Parts: sequence; structure tokens; C-alpha cells
Amino acid sequence: MKIDFLKRDDIDTTKWDSCIARSVNGMVYGYSWYLDIVSEDWCGLVGDDYQAVFPLPCNTKYGINYIYQPFFTQQLGLFSTTAISQDLISRFLNAIPDRYKFIAINLNTYNKTHYPKAKVVPRVTHHLDLIEPYSILSNRYGTNTMRNVSRAVAYNISVARSITAIELVELKRKHNAAKLHPKHFNMVKQLVTQAVGNGVGEMLGAYNSHNELCAGALFLKSNGKVIYLLASSTPEGKAQRAMFALVDHYIHQNAEQNLVLDFEGSNIESIARFYKGFGATPCEYSHITINRLPWMLKLFK
Repeated sequence: MKIDFLKRDDIDTTKWDSCIARSVNGMVYGYSWYLDIVSEDWCGLVGDDYQAVFPLPCNTKYGINYIYQPFFTQQLGLFSTTAISQDLISRFLNAIPDRYKFIAINLNTYNKTHYPKAKVVPRVTHHLDLIEPYSILSNRYGTNTMRNVSRAVAYNISVARSITAIELVELKRKHNAAKLHPKHFNMVKQLVTQAVGNGVGEMLGAYNSHNELCAGALFLKSNGKVIYLLASSTPEGKAQRAMFALVDHYIHQNAEQNLVLDFEGSNIESIARFYKGFGATPCEYSHITINRLPWMLKLFK
């Protein structure tokens, strides 16, 4: 396969997005509109006239060119319209130009590699296949999850699609557990509005007995996958288990569809427990680091 390196302005976005749409492992993260939002600059490797593509979000720090994993983008790596082998992944990694001296990116779950020039660390996401009826899916919930869904019902938590993009972003801003830079909240605004505008985003809100918003989430649906991308709860929402009701509602509404719900992680046990409680199973992807820096700069991050 002939592999070309292209800067953003030289990429044919129609062909690029068609490749992602037709890929055996396409994901919403790989589309050009998504990359334009989450990465200030990106380029890409293109194989055989867009039969395979490999996004490369890039930046410069202290005069050093590097490739990184953007916020709100769990997986990237190689997307291909044909079968993906370890040899093909290695060929694409070898094609990353030498001027990028530090590379730290996540591949996707279809990219299995033992690339000798990189440090490869396994990471975990959680998948739930929604193909079966809700009665079967909900019967696989953990005992604690069933209890928390029942508690949400007892608190009269209701779930609806009435939440607005502004409300979801503000909920995230006020109640996000980790502090985010203002520019990342700008990304959130763009992701929410663009995803909904493109027809791949669905927002759900959970409301208390007084019809006050207490939790919200954004789901992105494309390529037979649903990404549980953004979620946040107020203190009251957490106490009343509103997010359990929200996720249960989404599973109920989308059961018996050829979809896989990707919870986006996590390696943090308490968060992973929440996902596993809905019957999701762990699925590995790889984080790779390639350090081409001179020895005196090996501590660069």
C-alpha cells in the first residue's frame, strides 16, 4: 500500500470522511469535522487514495514538533476499508515523518500491534452490545445498578430529550469533576452543536420531581457505535442516582438495534464499575509512545 503524508489543507475531506464511513472500524472521532474541533492542527497519513487513513493531531512546543491525543477523543489510529494487520499498522507508524520527535497517541480497538519502536501500554474501554431485547439486557445489570435505577424511579427522576446544548455545556462547566481549561469548554460547545447539527449527536437530560435538570449526557452515534461522550450530574442528581436512570433509559430506547454502546473507559476502577454494572464488558486498545528526542530531551512531555 502506498502511504502519503498530507497536511490538513491538502486533505480531501470528502474522500477522508468517505473512508471513515466505509471503514471496518470507523468511529466518529476520525471524521474531519470532529478532528477540526478537537485539534488546533492535524495532518494525516493516507493509503492508496483514501482506502485507509491515520489521523495525526500535531502541535509544536519549545520548537519541537509532536503528535498527541486530543481531549474528548479516546481512540484514533488506523482506519481502513480493508482488513487491518499488524504489518499494515507498522507500515503506517513507520510513515510518520521524522520531524515529529515525540508521539503519544491512542490506537483503536481494531489496531493490535507490538510495534518495537514504541512503548505500548494497554488501556480499557467498555462495550455493551444493544442487539438483544431490553428485558435481556436489563437482566444482566449488576445488583447495585438495579438498586440504583430503582432508587432513581423512587425519586421520580424522569429522562427526556428536552435538554439544550447550552444547558448541557453549562452543566458540564459547573459540575465537572476535573478542572478544564476554558478552551476545552469551547470544544465542548462546538462538539455538542456540531454533532447534533450533523445528526450524530443525541442529548438526554434527567429531571427531578420538580422538573429541574439534575443530569445530562451526549451520545454520538455513527458506524454502528454509540459513544457515551459527555456526562455530568448536579450533587442532587448524584444523590438521586439520576445518571443510572439516564443510561438505563438510553439502553431501553435503543435495545434491539445493531449498535455497540462504548462507554469510553475507564482505567479508574470506580468509573469502570459503573459501566460494568450495565453489563458492559472490557475491551482493550493501545496507547503508544514513540520518543525520537535527543537523549538530553527524553524527559520532554
